[in-house]
Amino acid sequence: MSEATMVAGSKSEQAYQAVKARIVEGIYTPGYRLVLGSIAKDLGFSVVPVREAIRRLEAEGLVTFERNVGATVAGIDPTEYLYTMQTLSIVEGAATALSAPLIDPAAVARARAVNEEMRECLDHFDPVRFTQLNQDFHSVLFEHCPNPHILDLVHRGWNRLAAIRSSTFRFVPGRARESVDEHENLLKLIETGADAEQIEKAARLHRSATLDAYLAQAKHQ
Repeated sequence: MSEATMVAGSKSEQAYQAVKARIVEGIYTPGYRLVLGSIAKDLGFSVVPVREAIRRLEAEGLVTFERNVGATVAGIDPTEYLYTMQTLSIVEGAATALSAPLIDPAAVARARAVNEEMRECLDHFDPVRFTQLNQDFHSVLFEHCPNPHILDLVHRGWNRLAAIRSSTFRFVPGRARESVDEHENLLKLIETGADAEQIEKAARLHRSATLDAYLAQAKHQ
């Protein structure tokens, strides 16, 4: 690989991370038009790495291309959110249950440390930071899943939610405190060697409870 290719790849990755962060944090809202030239100028790059970054985000479902409009930030479809969360509750529950026997004490300690950061975050609530910590926590629990197909489905689900994850806990802040307590319960189940069915059910209900809280709040808006 030439030095020029390495530099281009690095800039493409930087552009990808920068644009994705702005989408997740709500700076680029649903429907926002992503003008390649403007983004490239803002980042100090050429248009090429920005175009590559936008293509990656399109593949992840965060960006859509419209005829005569170009690239825009994908909108939040309540039905799509419902289906994605339902699916994620199933596959993430399975991945967590399969991972459980492979999660060592060091990994449990790492997850618990993240959960404590989430608990501290409740006092001065920052939904964007809380959501990132939430993903970090769950990654520890499902990253050991020995079934690559299930793990791929979990990652796809998280990617679909990327555009709205930052807003989920903003809409239902009360759910954040419950979530932290449920995390501790999951860790205790794993530590005590609970059976796979019990862990799977707890992980699935944890995910679906967030969906239920979100839908209940949306109904009253």
